[in-house]
Amino acid sequence: MESPAVPAAVQPDDEGSAFRALADPTRRQILEDLRGGELAAGEIASRFSISAPSISRHLGVLKGAGLVTERRDANRILYSLAEERLALCVGRFLSTVCPEQIVLRNTRWRSAPEGDAS
Repeated sequence: MESPAVPAAVQPDDEGSAFRALADPTRRQILEDLRGGELAAGEIASRFSISAPSISRHLGVLKGAGLVTERRDANRILYSLAEERLALCVGRFLSTVCPEQIVLRNTRWRSAPEGDAS
């Protein structure tokens, strides 16, 4: 099974755009909201107290960084989290900065029973 194509404007080694996109709390919240699955632009906008055009700009930044994908469904634009791109960007950075810690964190996350917040 092929992985989704990364837009041509986004180079796999260009992690700077991903980190710039992650710098804004509204964009991080959008990514968290998309964790549950695909959402329409209007659904995303309804979760915030800022204007729909502002949310559209935030979505544009996320899309430009390759952190979300979009698809049209009739007159709606549906957004999805680009999990692999996000994981690769953050993972590469963390493994460079603190390689021992990433292994420990990954082990703890995977071995913790469901419902255990520790």
